[in-house]
Amino acid sequence: MKKTTVAVLTLASFVIGSAAFATMEIQKEYKAKDASANCASCHVDKMPKKDKHDLNDFGKTVQAAKGKDGKVDWSKVKAPEKKG
Repeated sequence: MKKTTVAVLTLASFVIGSAAFATMEIQKEYKAKDASANCASCHVDKMPKKDKHDLNDFGKTVQAAKGKDGKVDWSKVKAPEKKG
């Protein structure tokens, strides 16, 4: 029983960690294209929280361009208009 619990917890932590890593990869890819990019480029809040991370229109576009492998096809993403 204990081995099963440990295995499940290990697998769950790997899956959760992988999701966070994928998000960081997307951020790095976009940051390479736009040096002024930050969390608010894709999220409604300037500092999104783990349990509250609503996407703005650009973030939804990026999410829609993400393939099954987790990679974003940036050719499908139109750059957001610059403010100011």
